[in-house]
Amino acid sequence: MTEQIERVAIIGGTGPQGQGLALRLAVAGVPVVLGSRDAARAAEIALELSGNLPEGAAEISGTDNGAAVAAAGEMVILAVPWSGHNATVEVIAPGLAGKILVDIVVPLAQDDPKKVDMPPEGAATEAAQAILGPEIPVIGALHNVSATTLNNLDWTINCDVLVCGNGLEPRKKVMALIERIGVTCYNAGDAQSARAIEALTPILIRINISKQVPFSHAGLKIWPPEH
Repeated sequence: MTEQIERVAIIGGTGPQGQGLALRLAVAGVPVVLGSRDAARAAEIALELSGNLPEGAAEISGTDNGAAVAAAGEMVILAVPWSGHNATVEVIAPGLAGKILVDIVVPLAQDDPKKVDMPPEGAATEAAQAILGPEIPVIGALHNVSATTLNNLDWTINCDVLVCGNGLEPRKKVMALIERIGVTCYNAGDAQSARAIEALTPILIRINISKQVPFSHAGLKIWPPEH
């Protein structure tokens, strides 16, 4: 019998990170609904992305944020710019009961993406958890993966993913979902770990745009010893 895979919502799914993640999940057989403040825009982007999918991929659809959250099974991924992070969490909060919010947002400084502007709570993941309260688990993940890499289905994803958040079971569920797109996930501990993980992203940005480095779109890899 064919495995029934629950639909995943990506709020902010019309942005580069959201689009790339939608493609990767759909190729992995996970149905995706893109959420946006503009339902028509989300539907348009979903149609464009669907045209780039290989035969046998899962469906990508698009609608407004509230309807996307309602259409999701257990997982709702937040992929909005940092400037809209807290306001978006507050708007979708009523629909998140019984679900897991996967926060992939990095608090980059507005005028310099090579720096972070951490919130008073410590990290974007912690800010979302503070807004939602302890009943709705917020799991931080996918902070250090290049949007360009995600969007190019001819490339393998060249990094590992660190997953953190309060609650072991929600972390395990998120890790299982992300591993479907062909990456290795590591349990990085509770939500406070997001302070370190999110802060690594501007360092990667700095390295990737450096003229002294002969590559771009690099990510993080956990490298085991050879002995």
